Order: sequence, then structure tokens, then C-alpha cells
Amino acid sequence: MLEQLSYKSKGTFLQNVHTIASLTYFAALLLLPLIFTHPFYLLGVFLVGIMAVVVSDSAAECMPFLVMGIWVAVFVMLLNPLIVQHGNTVLIYGPELPVIGRFRISLEAICYGAAMGVRLMTIIIAFALYNAVVHPDKVTAFVSRFAWKSSLVVSLVTRMIPTIARDLCSAREVMQLRGVDFSTGTFRERLKKYSWLMEVLLLSSLEGSLATAEAMQARGFGSGRRSSYHRELVRPRDYFFFLSGITALIIGICAWLKGYAVFAFYPKLDSFAGGSELIWLVVIIFCLIIPLILSWGWKHWPYLRTRI
Repeated sequence: MLEQLSYKSKGTFLQNVHTIASLTYFAALLLLPLIFTHPFYLLGVFLVGIMAVVVSDSAAECMPFLVMGIWVAVFVMLLNPLIVQHGNTVLIYGPELPVIGRFRISLEAICYGAAMGVRLMTIIIAFALYNAVVHPDKVTAFVSRFAWKSSLVVSLVTRMIPTIARDLCSAREVMQLRGVDFSTGTFRERLKKYSWLMEVLLLSSLEGSLATAEAMQARGFGSGRRSSYHRELVRPRDYFFFLSGITALIIGICAWLKGYAVFAFYPKLDSFAGGSELIWLVVIIFCLIIPLILSWGWKHWPYLRTRI
């Protein structure tokens, strides 16, 4: 799982979009399932997230998060009907329980658990895509324009986890080459062996922090106005990406305010019928799919790559 946390550049279309455009699009993928309660809207955004994973060639990076999300979503789907005793359409009656009364499973509770499971999966996909597509250095560089101290702290913290994991693996391999077997011995002996690893890890972390401080001092950090050696270009693809995300988010909020994206599960399920609901949903999905269509064309059509 730690290997999936590191960014891997593949040169895909979604990785070559401006940082602001990427953040806007992924903000739409994250916020829309949070405000939607209608199952069709949640399912539509979920399918767009799956398409984005396939188009961006990020299936290998997103798969561990998807598997974890599936297990959590299934747990929510199974747990909600057992705990929530509301709903008029009762499917199964059970025995009398001391606190909650007569146990029952309703159709409304099952549908609500399924909808919340889809919402959870969509949110996990949005975060997994962000981790696989958006370069963390570009995000911290963008934030550093407004809060350079906070961006420095975030950059050091995000770098710390993979660095510690790499140092820990290296120290373990060196000790194994020297004849230390971590799988044998009593609990106290194995605890002592792992304490040696923690000691090596602490020393390497202190040395790394000193080296970072010396490098920052040598480069004059905080002594004057910050210089920049890299500037992101704004290209036509960035405008398409930004407008698609912000338009989908605005239309989704309007649909939520008008009640088209709202669905009541209790005490009785709302009706799914309604042409206006589907029209708003189709427009939102179309806005979210535009960048994915451009990504497919950018990959298979060299002329389009030169134009955008």
C-alpha cells in the first residue's frame, strides 16, 4: 500500500493538465456525491469515476483503494438494515429485542445502505484518482504562493512517509544480511531486534532533518522573495478541464437546490420517475465526461495532441 502512495509520472493527458484545472475537476468529483442523495445521480458520478480510472491508466494505483472501498461499502450495506429499524416496507420480521423492540429489515433501510455504499465508493475513487494523477509538488508549489510556510510543512510531511518506509526496508535488509532473523526467537528477543530497527530509523531521520535544514540555509530560504524555476503553461486543454469541472459542480448544486438530486428514503421511498431529473443528470454527466473524451482523443489522435 505504501508504494501506491507515491506519485508515478506516466505522461497521460490527466497528468499534463494545469494544477488549478485538475483540482477543480476532482473537487467536482468529490463534492457532487456529498450533496447528492438521489441514487441515479450517485451512480452516474460513480460510473464517471470508474471511466476516469480506466482512461487515465491508473487502475494499478487505484485498485488497492477500490478493493478496500468495496469491503467498507459492503459492510455499510449489510450493517445499515440491521441497525436502522425505520421504513414502512418491512421485508423480514424478527424476534423482540430488549432495547430496540421487534427486529425488522425494511426495503428503505436496504436502499439507503446501498446508496451510501455507492457514495462512499465514489469518494474513495476521487481521492485515489487525485493521488494517482495530480503531482503533489505542483499542488504545494501552487499553495506556496499564498501560504509558503504551510506548503513547506505539507511538503515535508508528505515526503516523510515514503522516506521512512524506504529507510526501514533498507535497514531491515542490511540487518538480515548480517545474520539477524526477525522471525525467530521469543517475543522479547524479536522485540529487541525490532528496537534496533527503530534506533537506526531514528538516527537516519535526524540526519535527514539536519541535511534538509543545511540545504535550506544554503539556498537562503526565508531570506527574501521566493524564486521559481518552473511555471505551468495554460493551454486549451486546461480551459476545457476547468470549465467542465466548474460547470458540472454549478449545475449539480442547482439540481440539488431545485430538489432534482434529492431523494427521500424514509419513511417510504420516493418515486424514481421524472424526466426533469434525468435531464439534469445527463447534463452533469456530459460535463464530467468531456475531459475523459479529450483524454482518449489525446492518446489515440496525434493531431489533437498538437492542438490542445
